[in-house]
This record gives sequence, C-alpha cells and structure tokens, in this order.
Amino acid sequence: MNHRVQIASLNQPVQRRGWLHRLNAFFARSELTRTLKGFKREFYTVGLFSLVVNLLMLTPTMYMLQVYDRILLSRNEVTLLALSLITLFLFVILASTEWMRSRLLVRAGVRLDLALSSRVFNAAFEAHLNRSGDDPAEVLADLTNIRQFLTGNGIFAFFDAPWTPIYLMVLWIIHPGLGMIGIFFAIILLGLALLSHQLSHAPSETAQESAKQATGYAQSKLRNAEIIAALGMLDDLRRRWLMRYRQNIRDWSESQDVAHRLFAISKFVRYSQQSLVLGGAAILVIRGDLTAGAMIAANVLVTRAIQPLDALVGAWKGFFAARLAFERLERLLEAHPERAAGMVHPAPRGQITLEQLVAKAPGREQPILHGLDVQFPAGEVIAIVGPSGSGKSTLAKCLMGVWPDFDGRVLLDGERLDSWERIELGPHIGYLPQEIELFEGSVAENIARFGEIDSEKVIEAAKRANFHDMILRFPKGYDTPMGVAGSAISGGQRQRIALARAMYGSPSLLVLDEPNANLDEAGEVALARAVRDLKAQGKTIFLVTHRKQILVLTDRILVLADGSIQRYGTTAEIINSLLPPPEQLPVAATPEAA
Repeated sequence: MNHRVQIASLNQPVQRRGWLHRLNAFFARSELTRTLKGFKREFYTVGLFSLVVNLLMLTPTMYMLQVYDRILLSRNEVTLLALSLITLFLFVILASTEWMRSRLLVRAGVRLDLALSSRVFNAAFEAHLNRSGDDPAEVLADLTNIRQFLTGNGIFAFFDAPWTPIYLMVLWIIHPGLGMIGIFFAIILLGLALLSHQLSHAPSETAQESAKQATGYAQSKLRNAEIIAALGMLDDLRRRWLMRYRQNIRDWSESQDVAHRLFAISKFVRYSQQSLVLGGAAILVIRGDLTAGAMIAANVLVTRAIQPLDALVGAWKGFFAARLAFERLERLLEAHPERAAGMVHPAPRGQITLEQLVAKAPGREQPILHGLDVQFPAGEVIAIVGPSGSGKSTLAKCLMGVWPDFDGRVLLDGERLDSWERIELGPHIGYLPQEIELFEGSVAENIARFGEIDSEKVIEAAKRANFHDMILRFPKGYDTPMGVAGSAISGGQRQRIALARAMYGSPSLLVLDEPNANLDEAGEVALARAVRDLKAQGKTIFLVTHRKQILVLTDRILVLADGSIQRYGTTAEIINSLLPPPEQLPVAATPEAA
C-alpha cells in the first residue's frame, strides 16, 4: 500500500510537468504562437478582471433576495437605502472592471497588430512573388480577423463560460431541482454550439469561396473594360459572371438557412429555460420549499448562467473563422521565415555569371530555361534576343532575382544574388519589365522609387528617358498624381516614367525588357544616348529586344532559342554569323551589277 502511495505521489509531478510541457510546446510551435506568448500577462489580467466581473454579476441576485425576503417583511427603509447604495457601488466597480478589461484587450490587439503587421506584410509579399497561391489581401485580412476577435465581444464568452458551473452551483444551493433544470439547459446550449459549428461550417466556407470566385472574376474583367467594350464581349462575359454569382447566391442561401434555423432553435431554448425555471420555482413557492425572493433570484441566476453559453453559440462562427485565419498565418510565416541579415557587400561592379540556370513554371513539365552557363563581363551592354517564347523575359527576371522557381546559381560579382539584402541591392540595380507597373503617388515619387526624393537625380533620370520637358507640361509638374497603377497617363508615358525609374541614381546593373516598345523616334534617340552615357560610366546593361536598330549600341549578343543558348559572342561576331556569305548575296546587291 505504501509503495502505491509513493508511486502515485511520484506520478503527480510528472503529470503536472507533462501538462506544462504541452502548454509550452503550443507556445513554441510557431513564430505566431511565440508572439502570442508575449501577451500571456494581458490574458491573465483579463482572466482576473473576468473573475471580478462574474462575482459582481451575483449582485442583482443577492439584491433581489434581500429586497423580497427581508426588506418587504421588515419594511425598513434605512436598510433598503443602505442596501441600494452598496449595490450601486458594486455596479460602479462592475462597470469599471468591464471597461478596463475591454480596454486592455483593445490595447493588446493593437500591440499584436504592430508586432506582426510588418512581418506578415513581408511574408505575404514574398508568397506573392513566389507565386505560392496566397492572396496578399486575404493574408492581411487574416491578421485583422484575429485582432478583431481578440478585442471583440466573442472573446468575453470564452472568459465567462467557465463561470457557468459556479452559477449553476449557486442555483443548486437555492434548490437542487432548479439546479438540475439549469444543468439540463446548459447541456442543450453546449450541444447547440457544437451542432452550429458542424452544420454551418461547410456551407459558410462554400459560400465564401463562391463569393470570392464571383468577385475575382468580375474584377479581372473590369480591369480590361476598354477591350471588352471595343470587341463587344460584354454580354458573353456577363453571362459567365452571372453563373458564378447565382451559384454564390445559392450557397449563401443555404448557409443562411442553416444559421437561421439554429438561431430559432436557440431562441426557443432560451425562452423555454426562462419559463420553465420560473414555473418550477413557482411550484416550490406554492409548496413552501422556496421564498418569493428566491424564485425571482433563481430566474435571474439561471439566465446569467446560460448567458455565456448562449454567447458561445453566437461567437462560435467568429471563433472558427479566427482559428482558420490563425492557421493560415501560421503556415504563411512558417513557409516564409524572416530572413537573416544578409552579407554586407561593396557597391557591385555588375559582372553576372549564370551556372546551370534552370527556370521552371507551375503546371509546365518542361523548363523555360535549360541549364544556362555563361558569364557577362561588367561594364558592357549585352543584348538578349530570340523569337517569342524563347525565355528572354524569364531570363531578365532571373537576372533580377525575382523568378520564383529556378535551379542553379545567379552570381553578381562572384556572390550569389540571394545573399544580398534586397534593400541594400535595390539602389544599385534598375529594372524595366515588359508589363509596366506604376504606383499611386506623384511622378517624382514613382521615379525615386518612393524613397527619399533627390530632385537632381529625379530630373537627371527623367532627362535620360527624354521625359523631363513633358513632365513640366503636366498640371503639377513632378508633383502630378499618377492615379491608381498610373491610370492618369498614357501607356507611352508610363513606359517613360518606368524607364526613368530604372535609371534613377545611375545603378550599376540595368535590365531593360523591350525598353523601346512604346517609344517614338525621339524617345529611341534619347534611349540610345542614355545607354551610351551609362556604359561610359562602367554600368552593365542588358537589353531584351526584338528591334535590330538598338543592337549597334551593344558589345555582346546572347541568342536564345527554346530556352537554350543558341549563340553568344561579341556583337560583330554574332551579326557576321547571321549574315549570309558574300557569294550567296543577290547579284543586284553588288556594285558591279548596279
């Protein structure tokens, strides 16, 4: 027997350590839970405030008992006054405590948002850059969802629910029969909370997904309103959108039917609970087993006991939405951990080396680029040419380090490109993509890449893009707002500003993808002058182009075909290799024939 006691006493600390170990394991399982661990003191304080609030919630019950069972019998007005003043004082404490715990949670939510907002933004940006399928807007909304749940009324239901057994115990002390009725309805409401999740979760998720699809389809088409109107595609596209929209209406109706059905059942249970408890207490009063004051107090008490459970039914949907948001954020932060500080590098010279570079794309079996091995010297102008679909733009993105899925290495001055901090590297590179993206802000802010505006560098970049004089004719000059995505200006003007942005600050490495696609003759002359100027300063420039006129500016040419290097050499070598031999030239082309 003594051995058994000793074994049991030894097991108890082990069990306690196991519980604490599980709790600590939860808080250590991810970056998000570790961040929440820093708010344990706030949650403990809210729990303490909830203790005070729920104890003071017994005040109305005790007041009724005293009024009905003592004051009405003694008819002592002084006692009533003293009792009322004490009750009012306790109500003041109750209201103050409620306010303090609400304010504490709001402050904690703001701190949580401040602690995670930048981290979540960076992870969402990286996920979008890597084309992982995460919607940045949805990810940022997940953080808002968690913050709103932690600071909303739903969280109070979880702090108050543990007090339901205490209220039921007080009800049982008043009379065991009333306690049994209270326990019965508590079980019913808990079952309703679980049933609410089981029945409404799937329809609600389906309705949200179909709404997202319908809205996304409409938004993607509205962005191309001009081509839709010009080609008369509106009716066909509207019909396709209506199919998605009507499916969303059906899904939404189904989810609302389930929610309203459960709400009606919950309402029936609440009304039944109030009436049955009052009726049962009345029978006990008639039999002399209960006083009239206890009857009224019991009705109030059971209502208060059931209230947190009733709030749980209402908060259940918000809780699971916050839990799903928490899990999505947890996966996002785990998939895109915070990058360690990169190496500190000197300003790059611009030498680029590709080692077995293979670029892939989701849903495509064959790679876009096949094992490219090549070195580009610093301070030269290199043209990347080839037919459409040969991988030129993909190579340009690999040179910038923004292509998400590739094998092999891209070296800048002998160091891996991904070893550079993007903030450190950004001022030293310039990039003009095929698809021009400008941002809401002024012309100067876009050219200066939304950093600190150096007026001299902004004007210099605009002049190199042959756009300075045109900017001065804008209503507010360099302070002219661009509109959302540069919608306030024309396509040619957007390309000029994007070109100026790429050349801002005379970066060491420039990758220009079809820089003359929308330029007129004067613009091409200015581009040629800017390329010569930057080359004279020792900059490395890549020109992805289809136009042969610009090849005279280059030192080397890389010819791509089907994702592989077909030719690479000096401009003279490549052009001579592409020209037919003299004996194959037409007779009319020789001076003698003329």
